[in-house]
Amino acid sequence: MANKLTFLIGVFLLPFYTFGQGFKDVKMYYVSFDKGEANPMKSLPVKTTDEKVKWGHEVVLYPAIEYQTLEGIGGAFNEIGGEALLSLPQEKQDELMRNLFSADKAGFTFCRTAIGASDFGIDAYSYSETPNDYKMKHFSIERDQKYVLPYIKQAFAINPNLTLFGSPWSPPAWMKENNSMVGLTEKNNYLKKDKKVYKAYADYFVKYIKAYQQNGVRIDRICVQNENDANTKYPSCTMPPAQMLDLATNFIIPTFKKENIEADVYAGTLRTAIKADIVELLAMEGVEQLAGVGIQYTSPFIIADAAKKHPNMKMFHTEGHCYNGKNSVEQASHRLEEVADYINSGLTNFCYWNMILNETTESGWEWPQNSLINIDREKKTIQYNPDYNAMYIISRFIQPGDVRIASNSKRPMLTVKGKEGNIKVLIQNTDDKDAVYQIHLNGEKMKVMLPKNSITALVIKTQA
Repeated sequence: MANKLTFLIGVFLLPFYTFGQGFKDVKMYYVSFDKGEANPMKSLPVKTTDEKVKWGHEVVLYPAIEYQTLEGIGGAFNEIGGEALLSLPQEKQDELMRNLFSADKAGFTFCRTAIGASDFGIDAYSYSETPNDYKMKHFSIERDQKYVLPYIKQAFAINPNLTLFGSPWSPPAWMKENNSMVGLTEKNNYLKKDKKVYKAYADYFVKYIKAYQQNGVRIDRICVQNENDANTKYPSCTMPPAQMLDLATNFIIPTFKKENIEADVYAGTLRTAIKADIVELLAMEGVEQLAGVGIQYTSPFIIADAAKKHPNMKMFHTEGHCYNGKNSVEQASHRLEEVADYINSGLTNFCYWNMILNETTESGWEWPQNSLINIDREKKTIQYNPDYNAMYIISRFIQPGDVRIASNSKRPMLTVKGKEGNIKVLIQNTDDKDAVYQIHLNGEKMKVMLPKNSITALVIKTQA
């Protein structure tokens, strides 16, 4: 890859006879930039070509072969991002949020929030700070009302159909063996194996969902524990698959039913940092009671193995690669490949990590990570990063209700069929120079020139 990546989504409209009867018309869309733009979509005339196609530059589409229905693209709301957003004048807040959530901009549709503090909370907190409050008499989301809820509510005001899921990084400290929300302590960083604690924790989830609903925010699903294998200096809890399944199926799900909570309960968020917990979990009796599994940092071959255990188990994506806060063009060049790996493995969505961070790029535990946008709280300025442009393209064209279709290419690629029947192709030309790509569809061929180091989106309207 070149050190400097240009993302291109070009716009063109060509008559059907140019490409043969398999294509009615085709449009391409592009943006090009160094560090990012608030609204990167630009038009560019694109011409077909008679140049020869090199090996590896063939794209074959099979629209009749369909796979999973997609739920959308989005990112995570966290406290540090909310605090940064609210440091801006309201006019700038409105513009930024429209660029993320408006249907004619990035149009994010599937997002995440933390239940209590994540590692990108300002510091550690839960909604149950009073020890041994088994009846949740002192439960409160007051902390979230300062930064987190205003952040999320602005998104819902733009897209009321936004799907939102939540997951805790840690239970309340008093529910754990080490009496701390963070790990790396002398005692074990585990949820206590105590039915009274399990019942109280199930009630904690119910209280959370109801409190958010009262504040105008709908939680569609929860994952029981973020990165259940984590033992870290920031909020975390080590929860073996058997304990997670027991907690979910014998306590959380029955309590949700009793309290008429419509949010679904998923295992996860699972990863494969050391163990293959997802495979172990899906081999357990009773796992079919779960709505599905949330997955992050997991290789496609592990996802394939997991799917073999439960082919009908729904799996969705929960967190994108966080990197190191450099927000480089080179790092952004891997986003389409990352998204394609998960969705082409059968997952229903892709959820980027922090949408917004402040000028430090750091967590509450001094860990710098990437974000779509950085806000300088003192200068009141907004910086759109290369990741924003990559996710802008992907989200603009991958929408809820799209169906993944079969395809083949040597380059990172996603192919879907929209609800209106159009075929949408997101493909990355990884060459350092412009290259000819040949698209095969229903026995017809079309050649187009894709710009160097680019992500290109094609929308193909086939013959009725």
